[in-house]
Amino acid sequence: MSSLFNSELIETDLSNIGDSPLINEDLAPTKVNERTWGTYNFAALWIGMSVCIPTYLLASGLIAGGMNWWQALLTITLGNAIVLIPMVLNAHAGTKYGIPFPILARASFGTLGSNIPALLRAVVACGWFGIQTWIGGQALNSLIILLLPQWAFFSWGPAVGFMIFWGMNVYFIVKGTESIKWLESFAAPFLLLTALGLLIWAYKNGGGFGPILSQPSKFATSLDFWKFFVPSLTGMVGYWATISLNIPDFTRYAKSQKSQILGQAIGLPPTMAFFSFIGIAVTSATIVIYGEAIWDPIILLSKFESPVLIFISLVALIIATLTTNIAANVVSPANDFANLFPKKINFVRGGLITAVIGIVMMPWKLLSDFSAYIFGWLIGYSSFLGPIAGILICDYFIIRKQKLEVKDLYIRNGIYEYKKGFNPKGIIALCAGVFIALIGLIVPQVSFLYDYAWFVGFAMAFGVYYLLMRNKL
Repeated sequence: MSSLFNSELIETDLSNIGDSPLINEDLAPTKVNERTWGTYNFAALWIGMSVCIPTYLLASGLIAGGMNWWQALLTITLGNAIVLIPMVLNAHAGTKYGIPFPILARASFGTLGSNIPALLRAVVACGWFGIQTWIGGQALNSLIILLLPQWAFFSWGPAVGFMIFWGMNVYFIVKGTESIKWLESFAAPFLLLTALGLLIWAYKNGGGFGPILSQPSKFATSLDFWKFFVPSLTGMVGYWATISLNIPDFTRYAKSQKSQILGQAIGLPPTMAFFSFIGIAVTSATIVIYGEAIWDPIILLSKFESPVLIFISLVALIIATLTTNIAANVVSPANDFANLFPKKINFVRGGLITAVIGIVMMPWKLLSDFSAYIFGWLIGYSSFLGPIAGILICDYFIIRKQKLEVKDLYIRNGIYEYKKGFNPKGIIALCAGVFIALIGLIVPQVSFLYDYAWFVGFAMAFGVYYLLMRNKL
């Protein structure tokens, strides 16, 4: 870990290759004086992304599946501690060289082949963008009803709320990455205080944390528990496996390696554990107060008697969804789409493409079976994300020993050209990792491979890539 901390920041002069088709202002390396994000900014980034409705709901699926409260909380915390490792490793190149994720991927997949992992990452981001925008839109619609009760009779209210919230996201897309830094830094303490207030409300009004915390595990045997635990853990890793790939998009603005490592360690696992516990505790209290378990916070807020409390909570919910959406589901696909045609698509245009596709994917239908979407989608997509992470980490730390020729990442016919811009070895390793992860869906006898999709995909792709590229050592 000390070598990660001590790595110097590199600034590369690319002024003489401005005509290259592989570079634009948004994809170019950040200069050292542009790297202004400190430890607090990265901790705030993760607080802002973690405090959201899907995090609140994570424990509900685990408890509904048979876990007790501490088993669910442990699974969530362990999954986030695990995903922090590739997060920090992939972040390293972003901080050292100032490059975003699709540019880093050029080293292992080729200057054109990098579009394969970039677009795989972008697709899931567009889906999540639509989902988070729909959730935020419903919270906004509830806020309008609170202020104008007649609005509840307007049948197009949910759609209008969705489009207004969509417009709020577009505003921050147009303003760029510095506005995202400001938004996350401003929102983090407010969101934590609101979450703590919700926890205090649950404790006082529920007479303690209630029945859920006293419910035993529903698994008859240890084997039954492990059969549910393994895919659940994979789902928890998959929850942030997306950001573990494109984290260089943020750490390219870090002041130092220490800033990004400590900031992420402080901000990610503790916040996920804390906010998931709030979901468990508050839902526990609803059983005592209302006689039923209410997992959806928007529905819960509608039952509050104090208009002031409802207003503050809804505003917090809207800000929480906005901060998560902008950071987690806009920054990466904006850069990924820009990587396709750097001279035609910049960050803003890439972000707007994401916003439009987010509507086209009809999130209101994706959310019709929310639990199945969250857990089925996360595990399934981790079959692709794990192998990509394995290849990036193997290439940067094992094959290249943290040394990149940054200029060649932005030109054709350089050392990352491979075969007409594609590295066949990287693509083979990716296919091998995806195959071994998904084969469990087809062959029941090895279904455990799918349960471990992210892990087996990571290991297979890492190993195959190393064997194919070891002559580079």
